[in-house]
Amino acid sequence: MHRNGNAIGGSARIEGPTVQAGDVHGGIHIHARDPAGPPARLPVPRQLLPVSAHFTDREGDLAALNGLRTSGPDGSTPLIVVSGPAGVGKTALVSRWLGDLAEHFPDGQLYADLRGHSADGPATPSEVLGQFLRALGIGPIPAGLGEQTALWRSVTAGLRVSVMLDNVFSAAQVRPLLTGGRSGLMVATSRHRLTGLRADGALHHQLGLLDAAAAEEMLSRGVGAERVRSEAGDAHRLIALCGGLPLALCLASARLASRPRQPMRSLVESLAEGRRRLAALTIEEESSVHHALDASYAVLPDDAARLYRRLALLPARTVEARIAASACAVPLEEAEQLLDALVEANLVEDIGPDSYRFHDLVRLHAAERGRAEEPPEARSEALRRVCDWYLATATEAQRFLSPIQLTLRRTYVHPVELPCPFTEPSGALGWLDGHRLDLLAAVRAAYEEGWDDLAWQLVDALWPLFHRLRHHELWLEAHMVGLRAARRGKDRAAERQMLNSGAIGFSVAGRVEDAVRWFTWSLEAAQEAGDARDEGQALHGIGSAHRQAGRFGEAGAFLHRAIETWEAVGYPRGAALSRIVLGEMALESPGALWDGRPAAEYFALARRTLLAVDDPYDAARALAFHGRARAVAGAYEDGAGELRAALAFFEEAGATPWQARVLEMLGRSAADHADARTAYDCFGRARDLYALQSPSDAQRMADLLATAPAEPADAEPADAEPADAEPADPEGPAPR
Repeated sequence: MHRNGNAIGGSARIEGPTVQAGDVHGGIHIHARDPAGPPARLPVPRQLLPVSAHFTDREGDLAALNGLRTSGPDGSTPLIVVSGPAGVGKTALVSRWLGDLAEHFPDGQLYADLRGHSADGPATPSEVLGQFLRALGIGPIPAGLGEQTALWRSVTAGLRVSVMLDNVFSAAQVRPLLTGGRSGLMVATSRHRLTGLRADGALHHQLGLLDAAAAEEMLSRGVGAERVRSEAGDAHRLIALCGGLPLALCLASARLASRPRQPMRSLVESLAEGRRRLAALTIEEESSVHHALDASYAVLPDDAARLYRRLALLPARTVEARIAASACAVPLEEAEQLLDALVEANLVEDIGPDSYRFHDLVRLHAAERGRAEEPPEARSEALRRVCDWYLATATEAQRFLSPIQLTLRRTYVHPVELPCPFTEPSGALGWLDGHRLDLLAAVRAAYEEGWDDLAWQLVDALWPLFHRLRHHELWLEAHMVGLRAARRGKDRAAERQMLNSGAIGFSVAGRVEDAVRWFTWSLEAAQEAGDARDEGQALHGIGSAHRQAGRFGEAGAFLHRAIETWEAVGYPRGAALSRIVLGEMALESPGALWDGRPAAEYFALARRTLLAVDDPYDAARALAFHGRARAVAGAYEDGAGELRAALAFFEEAGATPWQARVLEMLGRSAADHADARTAYDCFGRARDLYALQSPSDAQRMADLLATAPAEPADAEPADAEPADAEPADPEGPAPR
C-alpha cells in the first residue's frame, strides 16, 4: 500500500493498492498487476538471525570487517571468512555487521546453518543451494550439484545480495555456494580457519575473546551495572572463569538475573569447583563454558530440565512446541511454557515463530545429560512419540495434497492428539518442505531403532513432498531406507510401494538405469504376490524409463503390456497414462511403433478416460499433447486452440513446469506454420519459466529465440529443433 501526502506538479508512477491522503496534483499513473500475468514475486529474503541484546563492543572487529569489504580492487570482496573458537560470538558479530549493511543489499540477505559440528553431520551444498534458490523464487531445483551450482551463479550474477554461511566445517562446503559476479557479499563463519579458501580469493578475520572491559559490559547488561559495581571482586573472578566467551557470560548472566538475591560469589564458587568437562568440547583454556552450562542446567525446574535433556536426543535440527509436547507427553500450552523457560536461561535460541534451536555446544551438553539421566526406556518412548507425531502430521499433509495415493496403513504406538499445524494444502506443502530434513532424520532413527513399519510409513507419507518439490537426494535416500525397512519387516505390499515410488525418483533424477532396475524388482515382487495392479504400474515404469533412454521398441512393448494388465483389472486411469507415453513416442517418431496408431488417437482416448475418472490435471496434459499432434498434422489453428486451453488450466493450477512445456509446444507449432510473432512470444515466456527450474531447457529456448523472428514482416518459418529435443514429461513416469 502506498500512502501519499501532497504531491505538487510533476508526475508519478504508482503500482499496487493505493490510498490517497491529501491533495494530489500532476500526472499520476496507477498500474494494477494483470491477474492473468505472472504470479507475484516472493518478498525480498531477509533471513539474518536476530542479534541478542547482550551483543557488546566489537567495534574493532566491525571496523576490520568493513575494511575487508572495501579492500578489493573493484571496491568489493565476494568472500570473507570469520573464524574463532566455539562460543566466541562469530554468529552474533556477522549477523550484526550484515544487518547494519542491509541497505547495500536490496536484493536480499540469505542465511544458512551449514551444521559443521552437528551430530547429524554437515549440510550438503545441494541442500543449501536448494534453500537459497527457493528463497529467491527459483524452483523446481535441478537434480545434480553441477547444474544447481550453475543455476545459482547465473541467478546471483547481477544481484546485490549478502549471504551468511554459518558454522562451516570445510572449504569444500563453501566452494559450490560461491555467488556469481562481484556485486554481492558472502561471509562464512567457522571454528576452523578455512585457509584453503585463500585460493578462492577469500579474506580472513580471526575473532578473539572479549577483553575484560567488553566482558564487564556484557555482564552489566545481563545483571545490571549496579550489581557488578557492588560485587566487583566476584564479578571480575566470574569474568575470568568465563574466559571471555560470550556464550559463557550470557549463561552466567541468565542464572544471576534469575536469582537476584543470591550473591555472585555462589556462582563463582560453583564454577571454580569440580571442573567437570565435556571432553569432546574442551577448547584449550576456554573450558568455562561447560561449567556455565552445568550451572545453568542445575537450577532449571525439573520439567524444563527433562525437556532440555530429551530435545537434544531427537532427530530435529529445529524444535517447535508440538515436538516438545510430544517428547514430554504434556499439553501444548505447557510445552510452550517450558520452551520459554529454556529461552530465558539462554539454553535454546528463539529463531522465529514457534521455532527454536540449540547452539552446538549446548546441544552436546544437553545430549550428555540425556544419556546420563534419562533411562533407556524413557529415551525410546520420547523418540517414538515424536516420530509418531511426524508420521501423523505428514499423513495429514498427504490427505490434503494427494489423497488418492494414501492407500497403505498407518500404525501408531502413541496416538497423536495435538492440533495439526496447518489447515490448507499450501500450508501442508510448506510444512513438509520446512521439516524435510528432520523428517528424513526421523526415517533414519526409526530404522535404526528397528521400527520398520514406522520407517517405511514415514517415507510413504512424504510422497507429496518428493513428487511436487523434487528434492532428489532426499527422495532417493528416503526410499533406500524405506525399502530396507519393508524388506526387513517382510511387508511385501510396502516393499512394492517403496520400489515404485523410489523408481520414479530415480527416473525424475535422470538415473534411468537405476529406475529400470527398481521397477524390475517391483515387477517381480508384484508377480510373486499376484497383484496385477502393481504389476501394471511396474510395467508402465519400465516402459517409461526405456522411452526416457530413447529405446522406443522396448518402451512400446512394456507400455502395451501395462495397458493390457490394467484394463484386465479395471484400472482405466493407469491405462490412459500409458497411452499418453505411447502418444509422445508416436509424436516424436511417427510410424515407429509397431501398431502404427497416430499420436492424436492415443491422446484423444487418454483424455476421454481421464475426464471420466475425474483426473482433470492429467486430462489437461493429454489435451496439450493432442493439440500439438493436431498442429503437427497440419490443423494449426485447432491445435493451437487446444494448447491455449491446456495452458490456461496449468496457469490456474500454478503448475510452472507444464506451463513452460505447453508454451514450448505452442511456440514450435507457431514456428512450423510461419506464425513468427506467436513463436517468438511463446519461446520467450517458456525460456523465463524454464529458467526457474532447468538452465539447459532455458538455453534451448534461447537458441530458438535466436532463430525466431519477432515480427511477421521478417517472418520465415523458424528452424525449430526436432520434436524429440523437447524435454521429458515433468510429471514423472508412473501413476503410483
